[in-house]
Amino acid sequence: MGSEKIDQSLKLFIVLSRAYRAINENVNKLIQTYGLNPTEFAVLELLYHKGDQPLQQIGGKILLASGSITYVVDKLEQKGFLKRVACPNDRRVTFAQITEEGKAFIEDIFPDHEKHIHSLMSELTEKEKDTAIELLKKLGLSISNEKKTEAGE
Repeated sequence: MGSEKIDQSLKLFIVLSRAYRAINENVNKLIQTYGLNPTEFAVLELLYHKGDQPLQQIGGKILLASGSITYVVDKLEQKGFLKRVACPNDRRVTFAQITEEGKAFIEDIFPDHEKHIHSLMSELTEKEKDTAIELLKKLGLSISNEKKTEAGE
């Protein structure tokens, strides 16, 4: 493997990391103006768009360590945006459920959030966005497939 190929891979990693960090920091500042931290927003948005979720599975869906989920759910519950609901079939499982107040809150802020993200992405044309989506999916899937192969799945 030539050093030029390695250098190009490292450069891609750095550019991708910096772009992600710049976008994420910008979006997180907006989220904080809503009175939420990014994790609280992610949990609320997940419940709004995907419905009730078992507490044990939320961390994996928003890429958060499971220990932090209890804390985040507690905070959202205190704000009245979600409630815990026991699973009728399995007492070991508790669901997080968005409340009417939580739905109203998300419906109020989400259009602004979408427009903000759209504005951040407006540097790229529609075709460039499609290409970026396709390439990043290809990269991400190849890495997850590699992990599955290593794990013997």
